[in-house]
Amino acid sequence: MPWGQVFLPGIALTVLLAGCDPAIGPATKPAAPPQSDSAKGTATAPRSAASRALTMHYTRVENDLVGQGLLRRDGGGPDVPFTDRMLAENFVRIALFDEYVSQGGTLVAQQRQSSLRRWEQPVRVKLRFGDSVPEAQRSGDRSDVAKYVSRLNRVTGHPITLTEGAANFHVLVLNEDERRAAGPQIRSLMQGISPADIRLIEDLPKDIFCVVLANSAAGKRGYSRAVAVIRGEHPDLLRLSCLHEEIAQGLGLANDSPAARPSIFNDDEEFGLLTTHDELLLQILYDRRLKVGMTEAEARPIIRTIATELTDGTS
Repeated sequence: MPWGQVFLPGIALTVLLAGCDPAIGPATKPAAPPQSDSAKGTATAPRSAASRALTMHYTRVENDLVGQGLLRRDGGGPDVPFTDRMLAENFVRIALFDEYVSQGGTLVAQQRQSSLRRWEQPVRVKLRFGDSVPEAQRSGDRSDVAKYVSRLNRVTGHPITLTEGAANFHVLVLNEDERRAAGPQIRSLMQGISPADIRLIEDLPKDIFCVVLANSAAGKRGYSRAVAVIRGEHPDLLRLSCLHEEIAQGLGLANDSPAARPSIFNDDEEFGLLTTHDELLLQILYDRRLKVGMTEAEARPIIRTIATELTDGTS
């Protein structure tokens, strides 16, 4: 999908944008029509007309994407081979470049080199829901994120867990009115975020599906905090796609690359969920031979070695 990451002083901001280019892939089940809150389960607060209109909009978006064979969930296969060289190059573009910068609270597409970023401390993920998100939706998201976090823990070899207690990676699933009022909550979770970036989240354009922010503690180079904001109005597959992408990008895979396939780190929206190729990217990122802060020149020879090992030098 069209993702990108913005680096601010001490803060990284990643976004998932709407819109797509046609790509070929197996058809998946179309999204069901949006249900009423009562059909989905009990919520503690009513939804606004604006939120309900967004539900209709994003349901049409998901149906359009799925109808084109996009948002694939198969993880890749014989139709999308890749080599060790391709894997290494994709990692360089995705982990060592940024796609967007923030200028006055506006996202501007601008590729620029960066350095390697990841977590050095254990990642404790916590889900938080807006009051108007129905309980059935919350339950489904908890189950999905629990499975995904367990997968990420296994793939990276880095301690990543889902918690109900103290956390350093917060995933907020919010409907429209809750997100527009989320500034104080995000500010409390993400120290150092600027007023312009709070406005960006509160005034999120309709074509931005979700965002994630990550930053480092003073004097530290690894990530120490992250906050992802997911629109609660998304239908199930689009919301799960956001959860997969934003949590993975919050681990340090910051950029997108049009050459990356099969991958969710691509603007073409072909794949909706983390692929086998993306698992290898995460393994490279958390290989201890790489160090936080490495530049492309420093990291490239090591990346190539690891990519060759992971693929046995083949596709």
